[in-house]
Order: sequence, then C-alpha cells, then structure tokens
Amino acid sequence: MATLQKLLPRRRVILLWLLLPVLCEAGAGQIRYSVPEELDKGSVVGNIAKDLGWEPLALAERGVRIVSRGRTQLFSLNPRSGSLVTADRIDREELCAQSMQCLVNFNILLEDKLTIYSVEVKITDINDNAPRFGVDELELKISETTTPGFRIPLKSAHDADIGENSLQKYELNSNDHFSLDVRSGADGNKFPELVLQRALDREEEAVHHLVLVASDGGNPVRSGTCRIRVKVLDVNDNAPVFTQPEYRVSVPENIPVGTQILTVSAADADEGYNAQVAYFLEKNPGEISEVFELKLTSGEITIIKSLDYEDAKVHEIDIEAQDGPGLLTRTKVVVTVLDVNDNAPEFYMTSATSSVPEDSPPGTIIALFNVHDRDSGQNALVTCSLLEELPFKLERSVDNYHRLVTTAALDREQFSFYNITITAEDGGSPSLSTDAHILLQVADVNDNPPAFPRAFYSAFIPENNPRGASIFSVLAHDPDSDNNAQITYSLAEDTLQGAPLSSYVSINSDTGVLYALRSFDYEQFQDLQLQVIALDSGRPPLSSSVSLSLFLVDQNDNAPEILYPTLPTDGSTGVELAPRSAEPGYLVTKVVAVDRDSGQNAWLSYRLLKASEPGLFSVGLHTGEVRTARTLVDKDALKQSLIVAVQDHGQPPLSATVTLTIAVADSIPDVLADLGSIRTPTDPDDSDLTLYLVVAVAAVSCLFLAFVIVLLVLRLRRWYAGRLLQASGGGLAAVPTSHFVGIDGVHAFLQSYSHEVCLTADSRKSHIIFPQPNYADTLISQESCEQKDFLPAPQSLLDDKKEEVAQSSSPIPFPVFGFHYVGNIVKNRGQ
Repeated sequence: MATLQKLLPRRRVILLWLLLPVLCEAGAGQIRYSVPEELDKGSVVGNIAKDLGWEPLALAERGVRIVSRGRTQLFSLNPRSGSLVTADRIDREELCAQSMQCLVNFNILLEDKLTIYSVEVKITDINDNAPRFGVDELELKISETTTPGFRIPLKSAHDADIGENSLQKYELNSNDHFSLDVRSGADGNKFPELVLQRALDREEEAVHHLVLVASDGGNPVRSGTCRIRVKVLDVNDNAPVFTQPEYRVSVPENIPVGTQILTVSAADADEGYNAQVAYFLEKNPGEISEVFELKLTSGEITIIKSLDYEDAKVHEIDIEAQDGPGLLTRTKVVVTVLDVNDNAPEFYMTSATSSVPEDSPPGTIIALFNVHDRDSGQNALVTCSLLEELPFKLERSVDNYHRLVTTAALDREQFSFYNITITAEDGGSPSLSTDAHILLQVADVNDNPPAFPRAFYSAFIPENNPRGASIFSVLAHDPDSDNNAQITYSLAEDTLQGAPLSSYVSINSDTGVLYALRSFDYEQFQDLQLQVIALDSGRPPLSSSVSLSLFLVDQNDNAPEILYPTLPTDGSTGVELAPRSAEPGYLVTKVVAVDRDSGQNAWLSYRLLKASEPGLFSVGLHTGEVRTARTLVDKDALKQSLIVAVQDHGQPPLSATVTLTIAVADSIPDVLADLGSIRTPTDPDDSDLTLYLVVAVAAVSCLFLAFVIVLLVLRLRRWYAGRLLQASGGGLAAVPTSHFVGIDGVHAFLQSYSHEVCLTADSRKSHIIFPQPNYADTLISQESCEQKDFLPAPQSLLDDKKEEVAQSSSPIPFPVFGFHYVGNIVKNRGQ
C-alpha cells in the first residue's frame, strides 16, 4: 500500500509532462517581469494572483505551482500573498555572461483545470563587477640602450558587466620615461600600449614602477589596477667598487673555528652577469689561506684555523673583487687578534723536599719554584697563594720566583704529612688558575714518652689462682712512629713480705700482660701494689709509669675453726654443768668459732645437729650459745650429749662440728655420786678412783684460800703475759678481729678466770687445774688430764700454738669439778 502511494505522485508528473504541449496551447497569453540582479532571497518580483485575476487564497485550492525544465528554480510563489518572489540570490553574469539580454522563462500550472501560463523575467545588470587584469603585477625588461618611441603592448583588463557598467578607459601614473596609448579593436575592445618617451640609464634607475588603472562607467565607478615593473637591462660599463678602501676587524684569539669574522662587499653598478662579483684572495697568500677562508660569491671571511695571540697578533689579507666580464678591484683586510686569557699560569719547580723533621725551626725552606703566564698584560699578572691555613707561607723572590717556608714548629703526632696546595691565579677576566701540590712528610723525632690511658689501674683477682695465669693487661700508647713508638714493659723493683715482687708477678715486655707466678692466698695478703714502667726505643728513650693495684678476692677455702670447747688431748671428756633448777633460756655454755676467710665467707651460723635428749637444749643461730630450751626434770639423764655444727656462708659452704657433754646436776656431790654413769671405764680398779676423788675434793677445799692468793699474783702478771702473746705470733695472731664472732658486733677484750677439773673414773688421773688469766685474743685450751704439774706455768699456755682467739660479750664458762664458776671481767679494748 505504501509503495502504491509513492508511485501515484510520479504518475501525475509523467502525465503532466505528456499533456504539457496541449496545456500550453490552452494557456491565455504570457506574463513578463523585470528584476535587477543580486536581489536578496524572498524579494517580490510581481503579483501573479493579481495579474491572473485570482484571489490569493484560491491559488492553493487550485493547485498553482511553477514548472521549469532542467534549471534551478530561481523563483517561487507565496501562497498567502499570491506574489512571485526570488527563491535565491540571482547573478546575471552567471546566468547570461556577456549577453545583452538576460531572460528567464518558466511556466505556472493550474492543476485543477490543467492550465499553463508562461512567465518571462528579465534580469537587468547592475555595476557589481570592477575591471580586472589577468595579472596583478607585470614585469617588463628593456635595455638601457633602447631608443625613445619604443612601444610595448600591455595586458588588457576585463569587466563582467555590460553596457556602461563595463570597461571604459585606461590610465597610467605620472612618470618621466613612459606614456600610455590605448588602441581600439574591431570588436570595440580597448588595448593599452606603453610608449618609451626618454632614454634609460640602468645605473641611474634600474627599475621603473608603473601603475595601470582600468575604470568602468558605472555609478559608482569601479576600477582595477595592474602594477608594471620595468627592469632596465644592463650593459657592462662599470667595474666593481668595494664599500671600504680598507677593512679592519678585531677578533679574540679564542674565536671558534668556522666563525665568520667579516664580509667584504664590492658593488658593481651594472647588473646581471655584468654585476656578478667574485672575490679572491691575492695570489700566493702564504699562511693566510691556512687561517682564513674567503667565500667566492658572498665575500664572507671565515676562521678555518684557531688563532693564537701568542703566535701572531695581526693578519693582513689582500682581496680582489672581479665582475663577470673581468673588470676587478682590490682591497686589504687587517685582522687584529685580541689577547684572551686562555693560558693558565705554569709552575716550574726548581727545588722541593719531600720530608722535614718535626723539630725543624720556623723559616725552613720547603720548596723553590717559578710561575709564568704566556698571556700578556693583566692576563699575565700572577698571584700565588695557599688554599688552607697551614704552618707555611710564600715568600716572593725576583723574576716570579717564590719560596715555601715554614712559619711554626711542626708536630708529627698532630699532622704526619701535609698536602700543600699552591694556587697561581692570573689577573684575567675570568681569571685562570693552576694548582701545584707538594706532599710533605713530617719525619718523627722521639719527643713523646709512652702514655697510659689511665692515671692508675686496679683489678680484682680471686685467691687460689693457678700459677702462670694471666691476671691483667696494661697498654701504653706512644704517638711517635717506628722505633720511637716501640714500647717495652717492665715492673718496678719492690718487695712484699720480704720477697721481691718479681717472685709474685711477671709482665710480658712486649704485650704488657701480667702473669701470676704463684697462687695467692687472701689470708696471707690482701693486695699487691705494682708500678708498671713503659719504655720506648727512641734515642734517647723516654718512659712513663702507672700504678697498678691488684686486690685479692677472698674465696671460701677455710672451714670454721672451733675455739671453744677444745677437745682434751689426754682421752678425758670435758663436761659442762647444767643445774636441774635452771630455767628455760639458761646459758649452759657457748660454742666459739672463727673463720680465717672474710666477708660472707666468714659469716658463721650455729645449729644443733644432734642431741641425746631432743628439745632439751637449743643453740643460738648467730651466737653459738647453748641454752636450756625447757625446765629440767628428774627423769632427765645426768649426761647429755650434743653435736653442734658451725657453718659459714661461702659458696659452697664449709662447716665443722663439736661434741658437747653436759652434766645435769645441782651440786658437786651429785656429780660425784653419779660419776659412774659418765665415766669411761678403762681399768678393773675403777673402785679406787672414788677414794682418790674424795681426797681431791677435800684438798681443793683446803686450798681455796691459797687459790685467792694465786689469783692476785696472776693478775699482776697479766700485762707481762699480754706482751708475750703479741711477741709469740702464733695461733691467730694474724687473724683480723673482724673474723671473730661475738654478740652485737662488739670487739671485747675478755679476761677470764676459771677453775678446771678433769674427772676420770681413775682417781690416779684426776687432778685440779688453776689456770692463769686468759685474754680475748687467746682462749685457754684444755690440757691433758695427765699433766703432772699441778699449777702449770702461764708461759706454757701462752706459747701453745694451738690456742685460738674468740670474741664474746657473754661470760665464758669454765668447769670446776663439774660445775661452772663464773668469774669473768670484761674489758673493752677501747678502755
């Protein structure tokens, strides 16, 4: 269906064209209009509806439209107004060219009656085109020898308009040599010609510029122009002439190769071949051709080799200029080379030393040198200087000679060498400089003794060290070098306890390592004071020394020693007495012990290791006091056996034990009644011992008065006995008082008086001993019960090397016939 709708309009058009001749014959006359060209689109050409006698609104109803054949539709109908209007801008020259009549014909069709009307529109010309020449500029050539009257045809102009609007006349601008003549052709066209009025001279005026103007007759008048360039051809009647009789140029010597320095120019008044000038260097120019190059046609002078002011300061160049036919002329070019600071100063070292002793005096000459600059003037003015603040200076001598000398004493230990940089700088701008380097070694002089980094040394060494062990190391430093810095170590001669120090310690002379030659004993001495000497190998040698303190560190190598009670040496048993009426806390006895070590290794503690009656007695942890722990009862055995252990606080701890025998009784008869239970039977005649014991007790009672007298005598001899004790040097004389264990830390001088009874089951071996006074630094040891002297001499007790010292603030009990008689007098050493 859609295809059928598209075919119907096409069929109508075909039918219309078939009926067009018939319709034309049925048309009623022709309609004519006239319209100027270049009207705007939509301009009214004429009122078709009015001319045909139609109403404007009936045009659309009757199907009025324009029919044209094979041409762009230039007009259209306005259905509202019934007017014929322009459909586009109309250009008459495009439609009809140069035709005098320009007509546009088309038809108007009434579809309802198939009636056709013929319409003719005349397009009238307007002056919308100016005359135009085929070229904008025309060049003509004429020889300067051409005679006046010579004619040259010119290009004609063209105007697209017609009639009065077309080209009407030509005009030439005013000049002295040419005039214009216009000729008309058979078709009425006009042709301009140029006529020479006066002879030409190319050297006077080589080119003549003319302007040809073509004008139409329109209103306003339009015109077109053509520029005419008349070139006068030359005749070779002039030789080249240089612009300057002599050329001078100054160039710096460092101008790059290939740089154009000058252009010579020769002008020839002729032209063309007659004016073609070529430039040549003078024949046999020598070195000039090696330095400069002259361009043949341009006259440019170029540097082809580096200039050197020091080689040549001025160059003169002879140049010829020749035109085409051979006329020539000459000129000279003077090239002045300007000095450039392109040469740095140069050093010439006349004399220089590579080593100087550090004790050289100020003013010592190190080097002598000369400085030269190949430049000239200010560029050759050289100044020498030192870059760094060094103990040197430069002294200027004659003819640019300089000396390098020292300004102060040198110290090799501070600077072992100097890298001296001398700078020579010229006065150019920019200035150039050269550096000279002198490496100066400072020779060593033995001016420094060995030095230890510390003022003194101290070291701690554990005792019992192995022999030959390394114990310490010292190291000295000598800032000198080579042999002056080789150090030998030694020990200053000294003695310790009468033996030379060299028997205790040795030192490696090369390394400064100290070795122990023996095992040290803290209990023998506590420190070593050494003096280590360091000696260098210079000439003369220098030395220094340092103090070294070696402190021994105590080790727990001594077990506690029990001073009291001491075991009898005759086989008897020492007995302590504890009355049955004793209250809890009653002091029965005290275990006194010392440790030859020091510090923590000498801190002692006591403990009850074993007891025949557990819980009956207790031992003070720090005092060693044996006290009753509870009240004694009748069922408690007369004989009590205790084992007390004494232990130090060393690592590992060492200990010792002592066995105590305590008799529990209220009086001596009780002891005698029960002696059978505590004796040690050694003989079948034990019954005789009782008799002897009764006799002994009676004797003691009789002699009690005598004992008091003896006691007074012994007190008078106390001072004498103390002197003998200090002189004896035995036992614990060398043990410090800090090694004794006492109560509350009080060092007391203890004077004790006691009676001692050695009781045995054998009456023949029982006896009474009245010992002399004892002191805190010497406690009495129980002697053998077999001692034959009833009252032994005090000197024998003082000389006994087995006696030990004990310090205590509590009374020291001594058994008298199995009971304690306390008669202690405590005197402080400070009193």
